Amino acid sequence: MSVRSDVGTSPWVVSDELWDRLEPLLPQRERRFRYPGRKLLPDREVLCGILYVLHTGIQWEYLPKELGFGSGMTCWRRLRDWNEAGVWQRLHEALLAELNAALRLDWSRCVVDSSHVRALKGGSTRARRRSTGAGPAPSTT
Repeated sequence: MSVRSDVGTSPWVVSDELWDRLEPLLPQRERRFRYPGRKLLPDREVLCGILYVLHTGIQWEYLPKELGFGSGMTCWRRLRDWNEAGVWQRLHEALLAELNAALRLDWSRCVVDSSHVRALKGGSTRARRRSTGAGPAPSTT
């Protein structure tokens, strides 16, 4: 099965425009010359399988093979490999750069979340910590 953008309007069908942006970010794997093993499924079809699972919420092992996206484990492994290779981060950064260059981002509405920044060794402890209670707590022993 060939996955094309004109097949339908399903959310898991990748448009040609999105594919053209994403394909250069994907890691290229060379097949072994000797004992090449099974031929890999095309990345675009696997991406559609990943999007299908994420959109429908089904479990990976229940991905219907009739759709032509490969097995659920194939899609899961490729998602894992792409995540470890930083594909999603680079795609996010590329799309943000495009939006910023087109002046389509409103940075005044930006939110910085410090929960993603580790405070190594707990940070500095110069200021005395304030108690949240009315008085000292009774001993529990």
